[in-house]
Amino acid sequence: MSTPRNQDRTWANEAIRRIEAENNRSADTHLYAVPLPEHWGVQLYFKDESTHRSGSLKHRLARSLFLYGLVNGWISEGTTIVEASSGSTAVSEAYFARLVGLPFIAVMTRTTSPEKIALIEEFGGACLLVDHASEVYEAAENVARTTGGYYMDQFTFAERATDWRGNNNIAESIFEQLALEEHPVPEWIVVGAGTGGTSATIGRHLRYHRHGTRLAVVDPENSAFYPGWRDGLQDHSTGMPSRIEGIGRPRMEPSFVPAVIDEMIQVPDAASIAGMRYLQRLAGLRAGPSTGTNLWGVCKLVSAMVAEGKRGSVVSLMCDAGERYEGSYYNPEWLADRGLDPAPYEAVLAGFFEDASWPGDM
Repeated sequence: MSTPRNQDRTWANEAIRRIEAENNRSADTHLYAVPLPEHWGVQLYFKDESTHRSGSLKHRLARSLFLYGLVNGWISEGTTIVEASSGSTAVSEAYFARLVGLPFIAVMTRTTSPEKIALIEEFGGACLLVDHASEVYEAAENVARTTGGYYMDQFTFAERATDWRGNNNIAESIFEQLALEEHPVPEWIVVGAGTGGTSATIGRHLRYHRHGTRLAVVDPENSAFYPGWRDGLQDHSTGMPSRIEGIGRPRMEPSFVPAVIDEMIQVPDAASIAGMRYLQRLAGLRAGPSTGTNLWGVCKLVSAMVAEGKRGSVVSLMCDAGERYEGSYYNPEWLADRGLDPAPYEAVLAGFFEDASWPGDM
């Protein structure tokens, strides 16, 4: 083997050691019990992924993507890492790029929250902003090509970079934390789809371990995932950007695996805002808008469980913290400018938490 290859291997070994050491220093994220009326017979839990060092669920994905690129020999000393992202993945990848001493460039739409852009830059990354969500793919490929860098491509590699059997993935963590609860095998796990990687990992894990748990995926307006799943289309595209950061895509992404999903729920964007706000009042958890999408889907499923007299547990994710959205989703003027009125949907949630009711047309 030539000297340059030996040097590349030595550098990669050290990079992997640093990433694994970071993981070894990290505790697991909390699984919070969210109060529901005891007579409903349903326990609700939210796993708080905002406590990762880079602040979101995407910390797990970024770690996996870096390790995947390193062990495949695609990332070496001096490689510029490039990603197409709606924000949180880029924040987490900027964190890991700095950890192993690599430059990082994120390609995102101009609508990405200023708070996320500031975090990327705080971790040493640079941001290239484009006008439309459909432009991020080509722009990221062009940046990687012109810099001689590596396009991380979360939308292709998310579902294959994470070991769905176990090995400290999020599904394994959920079941370990539920082990002493009244219903350790949940009736439902509810997540959103950004790349599709989280739903693919959880869905495969459930089947591999033969759990009876069903997987529900919530999806915002404009996203291609829900209609593609509903109609059995592998290459469906809406060409429209999602207004809920972190989830929803204008096209069916390669990492989205429809066959492992038991149910999909399309959630109005204003309902996601209502869910985000209601979760803070209910449990003191100040989360981002994709967590609100999760709560809306959870409430619909729990209502059906109570109506059927079915006891059990439901688990969802707190994807990131609300501090990243102070100037946007938590800003009444910003919402009004975009025609997002959460009040009618907050009334639906209030009715649900009163008597488990749920409107038939939602």
